[in-house]
Amino acid sequence: MGKFQYLTDEGKRGKIIEIINREEGIAMAVETLSNITQDEIEYARMTTLIKSELDWRTGIFEAENKGRNEANLENARKMKADNMPVSQISKYTGLSTEAITQL
Repeated sequence: MGKFQYLTDEGKRGKIIEIINREEGIAMAVETLSNITQDEIEYARMTTLIKSELDWRTGIFEAENKGRNEANLENARKMKADNMPVSQISKYTGLSTEAITQL
């Protein structure tokens, strides 16, 4: 059985209420939980969904940028191997002259 196996056991409910009433911290937690509204639950659910969507989109964006950067580096290597001027490589790839020089 799980951690909350006694919550639904009517025989143990009295003892649980006694513990809750004796322990101020537990009593405060129970009071807080009982005051959570359906709107607050829905807000938390929607916030979680929106955060998940933003995290997913950020991951896609970062992967696309990484792919573009790797393609630009590969193109710059090829251009440099063909003795193309660094300024032109920079113009066409968007890479800095320092990055191209280090290739």
